[in-house]
Amino acid sequence: MEIKYTEEELNSIDKSLLIKMFLNLQNQMETLTVETKALNDKMQKMMYRSGYMYSGEQIVLYEYQRTRNASHPRQFLKDYSGVCVTDGYQVYHTVEKELEDLKIAGCWVHCRRKFDEALKAVPKAAQKESLSYLVIKQIQAVYREEDKLKELKPEDRLKQRQVVIKPLIDALFAYLKSNERKASTAKLKQAVTYALNQEKYLRVFLEDGEVPMDNNASERAIRGFCIGKKNWEMIDTINGAASSAIIYSIAETAKANNLKPYEYFEYLLPQIPEHMDDTDRSFLEDLLPWSPKLPEYIRKQKDC
Repeated sequence: MEIKYTEEELNSIDKSLLIKMFLNLQNQMETLTVETKALNDKMQKMMYRSGYMYSGEQIVLYEYQRTRNASHPRQFLKDYSGVCVTDGYQVYHTVEKELEDLKIAGCWVHCRRKFDEALKAVPKAAQKESLSYLVIKQIQAVYREEDKLKELKPEDRLKQRQVVIKPLIDALFAYLKSNERKASTAKLKQAVTYALNQEKYLRVFLEDGEVPMDNNASERAIRGFCIGKKNWEMIDTINGAASSAIIYSIAETAKANNLKPYEYFEYLLPQIPEHMDDTDRSFLEDLLPWSPKLPEYIRKQKDC
């Protein structure tokens, strides 16, 4: 079965409803930006998703913007209340100061990458004695302990984080502060400065059992877009970019809720035209990826 939609029809899907639903349901999320190019015009795909430890519905939303200007996350997050896990991009910190109910959490993967890059600049023979290596080992120790908590309920995970992981984080930052002047290369200085500047945000996960240490779930969700971006360089209109953002939002949200994306689209798309003139959008509740009314054949089988 082949289903064709124009850009106007795709964009008639009530995205504001999706955003409102997303903001009302979620209290943790991650954000990541990926750059791509269409003709000579640089485009930004902003991606917001539920924190993978969040016990509620998992939602992934792509948004097209021309720039990474602060006005975009400011507009998107203006009614949001909760924690947002991000990299160290200053825009998010600026928006946090403006929005009373928004709290930014740092990403430990981004922090570790800085030290990975610094370690590559060290001769192999000296790597195991380097400051970069020793910091990386400490971060690995934190992740090992965190991994042991993944099956716990949020409240139990929070207790264990306070008892087991917080002392490791305290020791790591104490080590960085006492060795800050020993950073001997530009890359290492950059890594140490980044970590110390982000300390406030990198500690946020210790305060909430549903907040992840990093935004790796966002990176996994956006990987398909990165791999395939050469295939849609023909998208050279704003409407086209916005349409693709909607399609990716639906596909990745389906995957995040253990649905088969192709089968979900095959089931979903014939139903929407029947409601194009409806003013009551309640029919969407039965089509959402977590709806119990969806047919079983579009669900992935859970591993035993």
